[in-house]
Amino acid sequence: MTEPTGLYIMAAIYILAGIMHFVRPKMYLRIMPRYLPNHKALVFWSGVTEILLGVGLCIPTMKTIAIYGIIAMLSVFLLVHFYMLSSEKAAAGFPKWILILRIPLQFGLMYWAWIYLN
Repeated sequence: MTEPTGLYIMAAIYILAGIMHFVRPKMYLRIMPRYLPNHKALVFWSGVTEILLGVGLCIPTMKTIAIYGIIAMLSVFLLVHFYMLSSEKAAAGFPKWILILRIPLQFGLMYWAWIYLN
């Protein structure tokens, strides 16, 4: 996959994921760890962040910052993935095998972003 194609696919994924925070906020609110404050604000700002980072991938002067931002964001999102493994209620109805698979997927997404650093 050529660099622009891969970056545009990645950008689209993050932009769409960010938009989903506004389309289906309850889905994101259900998986928020209890120990984090102000769930509505966190869902809102994580959606905004995903959209901005996705757009940043498409702007050559912002690409590197967006990539580092995506890697940092995905690292923080690991908290949610581990939290969802903590109990059936936290799993929000997802099968345990899917929750376990999401953890290496996060690292795969971080690597996908990292390979576009020049």
